[in-house]
Amino acid sequence: MFGLNQEREVAYTALADGLVLSFVWLLFASTNQWVSLYTPLGLPSSIYVVGLVHLLAWMTVSLFAGMYQKLFLISRIDEVFRVGATTLLGIVAFMILRLSTVELTASDSVFAAISIVLPYGGLVGSGLLINRLVIRTIQRSYAKRGKGLHRAVIVGTGSTAKMIGEQLTQYKTLGMQVLGYYSVNGEIPEVEKDDILGDVEEFREMAADMNVKDVIIALEKEQQEKWLPVVSSVDDPKVTLKMLPDFHQMVGGYAKTHQIFGLPLVDIQPADMPTWEWFIKRSVDVLASALVLVVLLPLIVVLAILVRLTSEGPAIYKQKRVGKHGRQFTMYKFRSMVNNAEAETGPIWATDDDPRVTKVGSWLRKTRLDEIPQFFNVLFGDMSLVGPRPERPHFVKKYERSIPLYSRRLRVKPGITGWAQVKWKYDESFDDVKERTKYDLFYVENISLRLDVKILINTLFVVLRAEGK
Repeated sequence: MFGLNQEREVAYTALADGLVLSFVWLLFASTNQWVSLYTPLGLPSSIYVVGLVHLLAWMTVSLFAGMYQKLFLISRIDEVFRVGATTLLGIVAFMILRLSTVELTASDSVFAAISIVLPYGGLVGSGLLINRLVIRTIQRSYAKRGKGLHRAVIVGTGSTAKMIGEQLTQYKTLGMQVLGYYSVNGEIPEVEKDDILGDVEEFREMAADMNVKDVIIALEKEQQEKWLPVVSSVDDPKVTLKMLPDFHQMVGGYAKTHQIFGLPLVDIQPADMPTWEWFIKRSVDVLASALVLVVLLPLIVVLAILVRLTSEGPAIYKQKRVGKHGRQFTMYKFRSMVNNAEAETGPIWATDDDPRVTKVGSWLRKTRLDEIPQFFNVLFGDMSLVGPRPERPHFVKKYERSIPLYSRRLRVKPGITGWAQVKWKYDESFDDVKERTKYDLFYVENISLRLDVKILINTLFVVLRAEGK
């Protein structure tokens, strides 16, 4: 787990935690106190069955507490706080369950529950902490020997880039192996020519081939306006971008910075939701889409018949769209235009009073009822209730070349509704797309359950006002 990709690092860390939790359970069970802890909860009086429950419960708590996020060379002090928070959360959960089975007026029973749960939680916390500290110590030892480091490149060849490269090479516990530098036109190189990998325009293809994990933008002051093309070319969420912050960002506290021996670097990446929020978001997607499809089944049948009777062609319109991480999927909608509407023109935007839109289709669009079949996409996992609207491959390729940071929309699942849908209008021109992208990027950078709820409430009002088009 000391030089692996992110998925394997999580898997091996979870395996190590599971082994420790199993050992802790056997140690606790040897005291025979487990019977008084678990049997009041209605669990079978089998040491193996209850041990499995114990393992699953603590692994779930650990997952929701973020124990498997950002594992690479995390500080041992940070690990202490993370394990402490996880242990406290688990103790509170077990305490609530245990106290719910006793008479709260019986002080002896309450005291007995507390006297069992607290030592038990302390034993779990101690086991997890020792395990994590051992892992982090071995990880740092590997890093000092130059093993298991993240492959990194530096954009810039000036004095700042050279200084950062030297520091990262000297202090390997920072976790980065510098592969080389990318030059920018107009910048006077101060690094060795052999260390220059190419021009910044070649960055995208070469970085993917080298399996780069960290990109550091270290341009001189007069070249800093050229950082945007680099950021735009990196659309892999597993690649971390860092750059020198502006002075006003540092003073105003707008940037989250990391220090490399006194030099602040800003992380340029979305503020990802905690694991428990992702779990709830997906659970809501599945439950809500299934409920909508069951409840609206009669309406779906009526609308399908209405579309078929009023115009030639299928009731359901299928179209390839681009989803999370650029993966294509088939999106479903009620057909609102004449059949084969783009057969002669190719992919084009809809316009006001578009002659291709049928009478029934116009009504479906205004009420957003044409989007009901997309709940199947949500149920299948291609889409979410809330997210940037999925775009067609033809337009995605076009926008990625001409709109800065456009590809960052693809870091989350597309949605039936989104921030741009409730705050912006339908696209009628390229300028509209550029403006809408700002709203989509705001959502990606600020994604949270709270924002999703806000968008869903706004969407309800949009539907009631029949503002679709």
